[in-house]
Amino acid sequence: MSIWGKVLGGAAGFAIGGPIGGLLGAVAGHAVDLYREDEEGETDATQQIAFTIGVIALGAKMAKVDGVVTRHEVNAFKQVFKIPPDEMKNVGRIFDLARRDSQGWEPYANQIAKLLADRPAVLEDLLDGLFHIARADGELREAEIGYLEGIAKVFGFSDRDFLRIRASNGCAPKDDPYAVLGLTPDASDEEIKAAHRGLVRDHHPDRLIAQGLPQDFVDIANDKLAAINAAHDRIRKERGAVMETA
Repeated sequence: MSIWGKVLGGAAGFAIGGPIGGLLGAVAGHAVDLYREDEEGETDATQQIAFTIGVIALGAKMAKVDGVVTRHEVNAFKQVFKIPPDEMKNVGRIFDLARRDSQGWEPYANQIAKLLADRPAVLEDLLDGLFHIARADGELREAEIGYLEGIAKVFGFSDRDFLRIRASNGCAPKDDPYAVLGLTPDASDEEIKAAHRGLVRDHHPDRLIAQGLPQDFVDIANDKLAAINAAHDRIRKERGAVMETA
């Protein structure tokens, strides 16, 4: 079963609690209590479901940040995440419930941050997905940037981290390959090589596949990895020196 199917089908056996569990329970038609088991396999599945619901909920909240809510945002979400037709209705219901929910985005972001506290790279994957949703209409508004920056802070990312994430998603204030690597132009060759190696390791698509995240996020990871490698190659050429590849 795909992760989108697990949102309802397989999720009946997993209790998540909090605002994310509330959304899941409202759609699935049953109460959802806080999950406490430590069994690794089931914990992983619970985190995968929470991740998916979190993307939907935070994507829905982002649709409201510019003060105008239309079906365009829902369509943008569906375009970014290739949801199977037979699961589209349920995902759409979760999106609409989250969008109409009176509480803000903070409770969702806080719960996701706690559930995935030991997986910062996965939290970054989630931010990458939200950047893709924000850019789906061809325009990234300042209100959306502020929204994404707020989520990044809740997730524990620094201002420098956010600039790197923003740059690697093609949304930097200026074209700066160093920003994609989380560096400044005065970085040494060794710092550049180390940063590149670390980012390739943390954001390689194979890691997402191993963790069972949706194929859509694997595609996003491929785009991000391409941006990281392109930035590294550009810096090497601009420096006019041969730097060993990672």
